[in-house]
Amino acid sequence: MARKSSLILLLRGINLGPHKRVPMPELRSLLTNAGFSEVRTYVASGNVVLSSDAKSASIVRTGDELAEVVARNPLADVAVNPKRYQVSFLEREPDPSVLERIAASRAEPERLVAIGRELYAWHPDGIGRSKLWAKLGGNGLGVRATARNWTTVTTLLEMADAS
Repeated sequence: MARKSSLILLLRGINLGPHKRVPMPELRSLLTNAGFSEVRTYVASGNVVLSSDAKSASIVRTGDELAEVVARNPLADVAVNPKRYQVSFLEREPDPSVLERIAASRAEPERLVAIGRELYAWHPDGIGRSKLWAKLGGNGLGVRATARNWTTVTTLLEMADAS
């Protein structure tokens, strides 16, 4: 029998504005009824930690993979506000030429570091007017992605570790 492990689901585009509203109790119930266990949600924006013996796929990370994301923390020396430090989780590695084009849109003192299927972005002035964020948050990556701020990333890891 396969060992159950923590999986972190990073659902994209739910509960953003008045459309695609998904109540978290309903989401937890659906996932439990689908055979997952220890289903927990964090805030109402599509963050789920659960246990499963299924392999991870798409924009899902195992607890170990998320621990690696946090351990890398390539912008720790500059990213002092966790609400303005974003990690974009990608379904696969993006094309290097696309990354170069996106990185060129950043304005100092913003930073962008790509490692595998994650993009770490520091937006010290916020994401509201950031041209870098506009590229990362749109369809310009050529790969499905969803982003979480550093507070959410580390909280999800704590939740996974508590499983």
